[in-house]
Amino acid sequence: MIEITRPTLIVDKEVCLQNIERMVLKAKKHKLRLRPHFKTHQAAKIGEWFRIFGISQITVSSVQMAEYFASNGWTDITLAFPLNMLELERINRLAANIKLNVLLENKEAAEALANKANEKMGVFIKIDTGYNRTGIPAGRTGLIDSILDILKSNSKLRFKGFLTHTGHTYTARSTNEIFSSHFDALLKLKKLKNNYQNQYPGLELSMGDTPSASICGNFNGIDELRPGNFIFYDLMQLSLGVCEMENIAVRMVCPVVAKHVSRNEIVIYGGAVHFSKDTLQNTDGKELYGRVIVNVDGEKRLLDTKNYLSKLSQEHGILKVTPSNFKHIAIGDLVEIIPVHSCLTANLMGHMLTTEGELITMMPKY
Repeated sequence: MIEITRPTLIVDKEVCLQNIERMVLKAKKHKLRLRPHFKTHQAAKIGEWFRIFGISQITVSSVQMAEYFASNGWTDITLAFPLNMLELERINRLAANIKLNVLLENKEAAEALANKANEKMGVFIKIDTGYNRTGIPAGRTGLIDSILDILKSNSKLRFKGFLTHTGHTYTARSTNEIFSSHFDALLKLKKLKNNYQNQYPGLELSMGDTPSASICGNFNGIDELRPGNFIFYDLMQLSLGVCEMENIAVRMVCPVVAKHVSRNEIVIYGGAVHFSKDTLQNTDGKELYGRVIVNVDGEKRLLDTKNYLSKLSQEHGILKVTPSNFKHIAIGDLVEIIPVHSCLTANLMGHMLTTEGELITMMPKY
């Protein structure tokens, strides 16, 4: 077992495998292709855990990530980020060696792709179903038609269908709001499919967000799911009612470096460069950066929300704790923190340990 002396991300492999299996079974139940998003873990070793359950098609969020997983044997990859025309040379090289799908949402990128694509690749058109980040509003069929006309000029390009990320489910205030956002997106995509399927037989609809993939039960007309966070889950998903505490597979383990009894505060080595700045609103109305697990009399105990990670600076984290728990935590101890957002935490850390002590490295950041 590797000795932990600094902020370390711990991942429970068994919980991850259970989370993967649950999503695989759900996809099979609804006759969906599961194309998991690998931006959550960004690790070739964890990618192999998906192969155990028959996963052979994946989603990534950058050309660099596509190159990394292609070099580790993945041959069917969707690059679910609006096409960056400055990387077309690298995209062509990827498409020469794997089955690659790219994403368009404007005519400028479509023209660049049509002019420079010299390898076969699939193309999805990104649809904004309410998240208002990227994508074409479903009603703008004129723009969609223009992009489709541009694609016809290059025989290497095959229009695959419409893709959306219902990201506003992450800011829902109730599970009913998740259901509502998902159903609204479903209707918009199905209307597009009805409009274009005669012209493009076999076009597909692809959806990808962990909240709706985890709890919704209506996927009528959808061909593919692309959730990513579900392998780890986190406090954000727990707060949405999407998972249970036992489904959260990651913990940040941080050394205690100082205590301040006058403020009932404990300082840990673990700050914004380790956790990110994502927060939830705690039960006291203040920002919460993580929940605290401590070792009391040889047993791990999840403390209530009166005890939480309350502040972050670059390397420092401040735990606000009750007087009764303050005495159980000593300088030099290790405390476990459940992160608000596991994807960003993993990305910042760049590596992790399994609960069995195996070191897992993630894709290089250069």
